Amino acid sequence: MVTRLMKWLSIVALLLGLLMRSSASYRIVLEFVVCVAALAVLTQAFRAGKYLWGAGFVSVAVLFNPVAPFTLSRGMFLWLDLACVATFALSLAVVKTKPLLSIQGIIHPHRRTESL
Repeated sequence: MVTRLMKWLSIVALLLGLLMRSSASYRIVLEFVVCVAALAVLTQAFRAGKYLWGAGFVSVAVLFNPVAPFTLSRGMFLWLDLACVATFALSLAVVKTKPLLSIQGIIHPHRRTESL
C-alpha cells in the first residue's frame, strides 16, 4: 500500500516537473521524492522476483539521487522525466507482491486467507 502511494506521488511530482520551470528548491524535492519512491519499488520488485524491474529502478534512483545530482540539459531532463513517468505507471500494473498468508493459510493450504 505504501509503495503504491509512493508510485502515485512520484508520478504526480514528475508530471509537475514537466509543467513547471525547474527551480532549485523544487528540483531537490523532486529528486528526493523520486529517489525514495524508486528505492521502495526496487525493494518491492526484488521481493516479487522481478529483478529486471529492480535493476531499472536502481538506475532511476541513481539518476534522481539528491546527494550527488546529475546536471542535465532541459531537453534531456524532459525525456528522462517522461521515461520515469512511464516506468512508474507501468510498475503500478506489473510489479505487485503477493499478500502474505495468515497462520491458517500456512497450516491449511487449501484455505488461502490473507493476513491483516
